[in-house]
Amino acid sequence: MNFWKAFFASCLGALVAMILLCVIIVVIISASGGDEVKVQESSILQLDLDAPVNEIEKELPLMVSLMGGTSAPHPIGLAQLRQTIAHAKDDDNIKGIYLTVTLPQTGYTVLEEIRQALIDFRTSGKWVVVYSEMFSESAYYLASAADKIYLNPEGELEFNGLSAEVAFFKRLFDKLEVKPEVFRVGEFKSAVEPFLLEKMSAENRLQLNEMINSIYNHILDRVSEARKIPRDKLKEIADKMLVRNARQAMEHGLVDSLLYVDQVEQELKKRVGIDSDKKLEFIKYSKYKRSFSAYKSSKNEVAVVVAEGTIIPGKSEKGDNIIGAESFTKEMKRVRDDDEVKAVVVRINSPGGSFQASDAMWREIKLTAQKKPVIASMSDYAASGGYFLAMACDTIVAQPHTITGSIGVFSVLFDASGFLNNKIGITTEEIKTGDVGELITVTRPLTPLEKEIWQIRTNEVYETFTGKAAEGRDIPIDSIKKVASGRVWTGSQAMQRKLVDVVGNFDDALNIAAKSAGLTDDYKVRYYPQYTPSLVEQIITQVEEEKGSTLKETLGEHYHLYEYWNQVKTYQGTQARMPYELTIH
Repeated sequence: MNFWKAFFASCLGALVAMILLCVIIVVIISASGGDEVKVQESSILQLDLDAPVNEIEKELPLMVSLMGGTSAPHPIGLAQLRQTIAHAKDDDNIKGIYLTVTLPQTGYTVLEEIRQALIDFRTSGKWVVVYSEMFSESAYYLASAADKIYLNPEGELEFNGLSAEVAFFKRLFDKLEVKPEVFRVGEFKSAVEPFLLEKMSAENRLQLNEMINSIYNHILDRVSEARKIPRDKLKEIADKMLVRNARQAMEHGLVDSLLYVDQVEQELKKRVGIDSDKKLEFIKYSKYKRSFSAYKSSKNEVAVVVAEGTIIPGKSEKGDNIIGAESFTKEMKRVRDDDEVKAVVVRINSPGGSFQASDAMWREIKLTAQKKPVIASMSDYAASGGYFLAMACDTIVAQPHTITGSIGVFSVLFDASGFLNNKIGITTEEIKTGDVGELITVTRPLTPLEKEIWQIRTNEVYETFTGKAAEGRDIPIDSIKKVASGRVWTGSQAMQRKLVDVVGNFDDALNIAAKSAGLTDDYKVRYYPQYTPSLVEQIITQVEEEKGSTLKETLGEHYHLYEYWNQVKTYQGTQARMPYELTIH
């Protein structure tokens, strides 16, 4: 009897606790949801752009919002950021933008989109002021779009050109007695080089050297134009690293003044026309974006389907920076069958991935292009499998910095039998009914026949890739193969080789899509996928983000090796993937 009393008492207590928790959450949501964001007169839009920038912004998890946020910077969505800057341009309450940036966590193509949005903002007669204690090379490129650039008197500015570094793991594999078994097509398909070599091949060194110089030439042109400094002088400053401290940055015209934060605030007060003892009215991006709605009522829609991350089979809900072919094809079918959708922009930011998944996505884009215009807009990356998606579109638009091409394939397996047998004492034995055993295995080396099968399959996939590229670009296959072989190109280089049609930004792609569909101004833009996670999914996502943030802090500069290993674990089957995860500094 006492047992049942205790049991029912416990159940009742748990039920009451759950009801109270639900009531508290509802009350908090009601209280916070009712707050209307009002923009005060003479406000300054404050942008901190050291946070990661994704193509589409995911809302901060509900529980985290209620608890006041998180220690990790929440990723900003490029689409929402551009919309916010565009709205501020015509908002009479916004006098200007105050931008802080030190080390942007995104590539040069995304920075180019933001930079162009800031330049467009200035055409309204409003101003952009940038301040930092230290500008990295990419941060300074973004800052060059401003009216004034202020640097801390004891600060630093990096302006010494670009570099690209590749890590090699051959010696590690030798020590572990792990043997990569690689099958590839194309002398430039260098994604597997870190497993086989101790330094770059001549082909890889050539393509990387030409690529970073192409990107840097564009940067020099734009900075020269913005800062009114001759290009040759900028090149000399960078080559000889003539700017090594804040004073030299000012002497060479890279910044306008050396100021402390309080002095910058006084400059801003002069700009908005208030007394020095008054308080500035800042409004942060996270708050300002909630003060307006970008929704437009129209029966005509241009759908923007975002493909961001590594391409894999299955669904996208496996984590950030993943494009699940199943999820992507679902979105493409959705916009293809929607009569209100008059045109589609496929926004691609991907280094590629699984060939089969890329091909399935290519098929859905081709089917959609048979019913309505489909335009590709390339972001930081649209390489290998990412390019596979673009070549199914009617028109391809790339930024000068976009890394694209890499038309090639590889297959890689790891023979870990030495490690298993000699290092940790595990042996295996396989029984098979024929001459060919398990084709994806780490417990033994492949036989000569199995290696031949893998190479033949890889060759067949390359022929499919180049054949579909020739068809999509309406170029003879021999011409495609001359610029293929796994070689990567910048957007500017790709245009010269007819791999892209237009060098431009996202707005250019959007305008081409609308014009192709016969639309003028009467259309709305909607982004896909539109996914609202459940409360449980939000909590799980937040826990994973916090874990990732802690791991990143712990590993420091070695975190990229951990990320690289996670990428290697996805190398199953034949890959249409860019050469490694390339970071340009």
